Amino acid sequence: MIPETLVETAQPAVPLTIEGASVLHQMMRFRWPAWRALPSKDRSALASEAARKLEDWEQPSDGRQSALYSVLGHKGDLLLVHFRRNFEELNEAQLTLTRLGLSDYLEPTASYLSVVELGLYEPTAKVYADLTSKGLAPYSEEWNREIESVLARHRQAMAPRLWPEIPSAKYICFYPMDRRRGESVNWYRESMADRKRLMHEHGLVGRRYAGEVRQIITGSIGFDDWEWGVDLFAEDYLVFKRLIYEMRFDEVSAVYGLFGTFYVGVRTPAAALANLLAI
Repeated sequence: MIPETLVETAQPAVPLTIEGASVLHQMMRFRWPAWRALPSKDRSALASEAARKLEDWEQPSDGRQSALYSVLGHKGDLLLVHFRRNFEELNEAQLTLTRLGLSDYLEPTASYLSVVELGLYEPTAKVYADLTSKGLAPYSEEWNREIESVLARHRQAMAPRLWPEIPSAKYICFYPMDRRRGESVNWYRESMADRKRLMHEHGLVGRRYAGEVRQIITGSIGFDDWEWGVDLFAEDYLVFKRLIYEMRFDEVSAVYGLFGTFYVGVRTPAAALANLLAI
């Protein structure tokens, strides 16, 4: 039997994760003066072309879906959220939008690239301990085979969460975030056991809002400037304030959390695009 202290030090520091849908957020500003200068029939034709494409994309299809939101505030006018099977499909969605006539009147203000990610802190600790107790060396061929078997089971069990439909809720709140790493505290220097405990406590807050808000977490380490993206969907926008404010008081957010720009939007069906563009 390997002593528990040795098991702890021998285990990798990185928690297991499983990934699903590839996700792209596109924030756009509309060029209203140029748009208003167009003849009415040209505006109608361009809006109709874009609406047809967006209407096709609104329907969920095997992990593929897009949604349009009207953004509040100065950070842009439109937010497009795309869920696809891989980056190639995201690239094709981006190029398809660029080819639309309406794109001449859209100015990108920001974007965010990520993948749906589920962290497996609870299973990770058990799996690492089990494999270490068997005398398996981390990252050895047998270790990797056992880890992949565990991940495969979780991918199958959690497929609906890995490949979600975009919720039909009226409002969206999107923001990127990091964990502090270098000032007076560093999330990545904490032990697996402490990170597991902190994430469990953090998750308890979110679960209290399960009936009011849908949350989709995406991982972006290596893909974008922040480490994670958070999408919140709700019928009542005040729930965003209550949830995020309450989370400020748990240790993960209060000590380790860094937050980027927040975007809040109102869901706009493709059929309402003409109204949004005041045609």
